[in-house]
Amino acid sequence: MTAKEYLSQARYLDARINTKIKQLEALNTLATSATSVLTGMPHSPNKATSKMADIVDKIVDLQAEINRDIDALVDLKGEMRSKLEMVPAEDYKAILEMRYLCFMSWEQIASNLGLSVPYTYKLHDRALKGFESRAM
Repeated sequence: MTAKEYLSQARYLDARINTKIKQLEALNTLATSATSVLTGMPHSPNKATSKMADIVDKIVDLQAEINRDIDALVDLKGEMRSKLEMVPAEDYKAILEMRYLCFMSWEQIASNLGLSVPYTYKLHDRALKGFESRAM
């Protein structure tokens, strides 16, 4: 695994968490909009409750999965932060932290550091090499 692949894990895990949160919102909307139709026909009394129970079970399972993923993201970022401490140059460390821990765009990083975007790319490449040689 390259330094970039290792450091990119957090961004992908964060994206998966956000996707699951959107799925959870959709399930919550479905659960709150579920209504029953009243007719004079006899029916199974458990049918409506079982559909609602299924939705609630899915919500609970998805919430637990999101919580596990959040715990994994926090642990991964902590591990990454410790490894980033091994990078000796502060500007390299700053670029890697902004990009891979804060998920900032290249433009935001360049602006924060008062650099041009192309020069930020160049420093990023050097930072990755420094990270790879020290922490991987």
